[in-house]
Amino acid sequence: MLFALTVGSVPFSDVQARIVDQAPNGFTVENSEWVPVEPDAAWKAFVNDVGKWWPADHSWWGDASKLSISDKAGGCFCEINGAQQAWHMTVTFVDPGKLMRMTGGLGPLQGMGLNGALEWRFVEEKGGTRITLWYRAGGYTPDDLSKFVPVIDQVQGLQLGGLANYLRKQDPKP
Repeated sequence: MLFALTVGSVPFSDVQARIVDQAPNGFTVENSEWVPVEPDAAWKAFVNDVGKWWPADHSWWGDASKLSISDKAGGCFCEINGAQQAWHMTVTFVDPGKLMRMTGGLGPLQGMGLNGALEWRFVEEKGGTRITLWYRAGGYTPDDLSKFVPVIDQVQGLQLGGLANYLRKQDPKP
């Protein structure tokens, strides 16, 4: 599905969002955007500048600058606010400039005892980069997860949109 999404005051029309599958015990969502920067530049911003592009209202303490992503297997996608700390996901696979896989439950899924695999894929396309954010999560819960999927898909779109917006504002010249 293609749709227009607004992050901040910037509209995006190249968002491709798709609920791949959904069931009472799990789901798969995939969002994709093209950005006018090379994969290595997109990767560096993804890892090194997460606090500049992640939507602050989708962090535990309302301050995205407290987020960090380690680009090493076993590393942490963490949020540290002094003594308040959240290990959002564990980095399980890294192919710099191409793919990072993390495992864990994001946001409220963590508290529900659910687990998932999240992939950030970076593919060179038409002089820029196609970034795809793919998330599959599930596990036992008395709740019907399929009811949450549209919201989770929207939030994933906001997160990817934050990175895409940040990259579009970058000066492409060295």
